[in-house]
Amino acid sequence: MLSYRHAFHAGNHADVLKHFVLVQLLDYFNQKDKPYWVVDTHAGAGAYRLDEGYATRNAEHEYGISRLWNRQNLPSALQRYLDLVHEFNGSGPLRRYPGSPWFALRLMRPADRLRLFELHSTDAPLLAENLKRLFTDATKRVVIDQADGFLHLKSILPPPPKRGLVLMDPAYEDKRDYLRTVMALKESLARFPTGTFAIWYPQIRLGDARALPEKLKKLPMKSWLHVRLSVCAESNEGPGMFGSGMFVANPPWTLGDTLAAAMPCLTEALRQDDAATHLLEHHENESRA
Repeated sequence: MLSYRHAFHAGNHADVLKHFVLVQLLDYFNQKDKPYWVVDTHAGAGAYRLDEGYATRNAEHEYGISRLWNRQNLPSALQRYLDLVHEFNGSGPLRRYPGSPWFALRLMRPADRLRLFELHSTDAPLLAENLKRLFTDATKRVVIDQADGFLHLKSILPPPPKRGLVLMDPAYEDKRDYLRTVMALKESLARFPTGTFAIWYPQIRLGDARALPEKLKKLPMKSWLHVRLSVCAESNEGPGMFGSGMFVANPPWTLGDTLAAAMPCLTEALRQDDAATHLLEHHENESRA
């Protein structure tokens, strides 16, 4: 896990899905005046260059955000996400891509707080440096810990305002991360049953990856939503990622309709072959009050 650097994958199709969903969650949280916390268990470096360094090795963004960059007539929710990436790049071409911490801090209000965990010894200092450079008030609204987010998550839940969004997106390079994700959500729901938890996972041939969303669905929660995007056919050669998914525990009631309107367009934009498809499912364990 410590060898993982998200810079190699910045702006790929998985980032697009993850951050598109994240923006919708944050916009919903902002509809109420009461403050909230955002917790990111695997925060990365917070900002990435696409035109130099690690991101140029495989240029994964060319099959992700680059496919959307000049698209017209997008669904409004998808356009909202794309506008933020345009803002991050200023008036120029696509050269940079923001990480989850940037999206969170950009959309949160002055009274909201951001807790970030990043274990990698290089990315943790980079994260602090990037946020300080991009936001003048970052030190007032953000706490960054160079630590294992899974281990420390339960110690900060529930957050003081009793409103919160937790993003879990480990690298899953270590197969134990699949079990740790399930256990982290189970323990978090026990401590903070009204919280919203967004979990990203890769679509790969590994059985643990296939089983993860089904295991998450069985945990006790009021409601859940699961969206999955496959950009190409599964390869019979090697463990390559052919898509990704987001599982959201206690999602906003509006999220299902938003994704239903946007996912066909996103699937078409990011498709790499005729096998590209998406899945959207949600479940209420009890009626909303």
